[in-house]
Amino acid sequence: MNATPRPIPAETAQLDDQALVTRILAGEIGLFELIIRRYNQRLFRATRSILKDDAEAEDAMQEAYVCAFRKLASFRGEAKFSTWLTKIAVYEALARSKKQRGGMSVIEEDTMVESESPERAAFSGELRVVLERALESLPEGLRAAYVLRDVEAMSTAEAAACLAIGEDALKMRLSRARSLLRTRITEELGSAAADLFAFHAPRCDRMVAVVMAVIDPRR
Repeated sequence: MNATPRPIPAETAQLDDQALVTRILAGEIGLFELIIRRYNQRLFRATRSILKDDAEAEDAMQEAYVCAFRKLASFRGEAKFSTWLTKIAVYEALARSKKQRGGMSVIEEDTMVESESPERAAFSGELRVVLERALESLPEGLRAAYVLRDVEAMSTAEAAACLAIGEDALKMRLSRARSLLRTRITEELGSAAADLFAFHAPRCDRMVAVVMAVIDPRR
């Protein structure tokens, strides 16, 4: 039986990404839990915006975390760690989407119709339901650009890097995405965006458990 993991001290939880990476590479594998908890929300929004399915998005996240852990030594710090990690998750989601859609370009119009999910029905407030539906009506490439840039508030450079496109291309996608969303929805998105594609505590705990079991079986 695996021993119960020791609690992580509060001061350790406040370490920046680079400090955590250094200590994880030095053998403190358990600290990778902090990376997972720190970026679960961002990675879920990023993968969910591409895959449009909660279960697929979570699977992509798990693969991204495991891949990031295995490649951690290759992180050189040229870009922010958050950008590096998000890029891995985006690539995984795009690869899954391409496979599902038979190689269709990520910028092509997505005409798939998704049925109402229990989680969407459970959102508190009609506006958030309208907002999510509006976002999901966007083509995949535009939707991903919008979520990374406007919902996750990444910089243009960071979002472009995650999607492996130039900044001008990112700006064009973002402009088109904004124009396709109705003005009244876009104006109110700021106050409601924090609840879009939320990744709440139980799901966060589950993601931590699954990923840590893969990268640190001794736990």
